[in-house]
Amino acid sequence: MASMLTFLGLFLLSLKISYAKAQSIGVCYGLNGNNLPSNQDVINLYNEKGIRKMRIYAPIPEVLNALRGSNIELIVDVANEDIEPLASDASAAAQWVQINIQQYLPDVRFKYIAVGNEVLPEFNNAKYIFPAMQNLQIAIASAGLQDQIKVTTATYTALLGVSYPPSQGSFRDDAKPFMKPIIDFLARNNAPLLVNIYPYFGYIGDQDNIPLEYALFTSPGIVLQDGSFGYQNLFDAMLDAHYSALEREGGSNVKIVVSETGWPSEGNPPAASLENAGIYYNNLIGHVQSGKGTPKRPGRALETYLFAMFDENEKPGADTEKHFGLFSPSKQPKYSISFN
Repeated sequence: MASMLTFLGLFLLSLKISYAKAQSIGVCYGLNGNNLPSNQDVINLYNEKGIRKMRIYAPIPEVLNALRGSNIELIVDVANEDIEPLASDASAAAQWVQINIQQYLPDVRFKYIAVGNEVLPEFNNAKYIFPAMQNLQIAIASAGLQDQIKVTTATYTALLGVSYPPSQGSFRDDAKPFMKPIIDFLARNNAPLLVNIYPYFGYIGDQDNIPLEYALFTSPGIVLQDGSFGYQNLFDAMLDAHYSALEREGGSNVKIVVSETGWPSEGNPPAASLENAGIYYNNLIGHVQSGKGTPKRPGRALETYLFAMFDENEKPGADTEKHFGLFSPSKQPKYSISFN
């Protein structure tokens, strides 16, 4: 009987681990296009493809209503124009939570609230990020949702002053006063830091020193030996550089969620191509679902959100920005990908 119970326990643990791996991939739902499917068609496509996590960049009522009953876990960003009011007025934060979160519960599965996306300390809204996070945390706790929904922010590699080698990763000197209270807040509230990780931009920014294979997960062996850690892909190296930066600011226990990663299919040949993007997405998904983690955090699940669901023809910036979609606006897949 004892051996049967032991077997059952191991079996259930195996199921739990397999489920965690299968649930580790999400996809960002961008809306910078004038030719995109209806919100309900998009939710149906998520369900059809087995995509169980989503990030949206503002609490858009039409999207939130379409998500009702879908069981899709959600990152919802605070719109840029709302950050300052939430920072200066606790009652505004409480109202934001009531309007954009509570009225959709329990039909929508909110997981994270992201206050700011890729905000640098020199930006005008930087000083409002942390106080807005504090006020939203108070509102979430007052609603009894602090164990269900975590308040955080989304950052990226430009905040690092040192990113190579990963063990020496550290925030820019001017970013440390900006990040330190945020890191302490995340540690206190057992919340992750969201980080956008793009090996594509790392590669095109330093092609003389970064092999394409290293960025695409296709290197046959270790490319970078960093002390006892060996790196076979740039994704892990970039992620671990952020973990090192967190450690230096007292955030050793803060987990990182990769809130964006992707590769464009066109706009900057030969790096941005349909072939390279397909290789990147497939290898990334395989890496994330393997459960191996990174050299610095082995065996840790890599909750990762691909950017993005669709090509967005109205996205500002370089032409590549319009071609990060996994699907065309007609809902046709651009790559042969198994999400889960």
